[in-house]
Amino acid sequence: MLKLAILAAGAVVLAAAPAAAHDHKKGKAATCAPILAGAVDTLFDQWNAAWATKNPDTVTALFARNAVLLPTISKVPRTDAAGIRDYFVGFLKNNPVGRIDSSTVMEGCNKLVRVGQWSVDFTNAETQAKSSVSGRYTFIYKYEDGAWKVAHLHSSLNPAS
Repeated sequence: MLKLAILAAGAVVLAAAPAAAHDHKKGKAATCAPILAGAVDTLFDQWNAAWATKNPDTVTALFARNAVLLPTISKVPRTDAAGIRDYFVGFLKNNPVGRIDSSTVMEGCNKLVRVGQWSVDFTNAETQAKSSVSGRYTFIYKYEDGAWKVAHLHSSLNPAS
């Protein structure tokens, strides 16, 4: 049921027809996916919904084929689906819920960038103790196989000063 909600939310982002732009690398017109108003919020809602499943495969499916994850609580860059999935196996155990505190959005042909500050609330699965972490994030999305996918996610804790 939740997968259907995630897919339905994605359909909202993709409702308009693609536009054309010139692809300078290939010397021909490229088709640009539409970016509707509220698209970045819909994508973040999908992100939180995927976290709520506690299924690392559901979260990993939000990433592009050649995605890079530079996570907050791991020194290891995750550069393939197996590595990304491995990170979320442990991360999802503490029931994360994210919220955007500030956001700057940049749009381009088949690219969407969102940067800013966010907070992630956790609930320890065993003790039910609650905690929150504030940090900086960069989401870079690309349009791949008919859907917006996370091509790059970098998250880091806010510095002490």
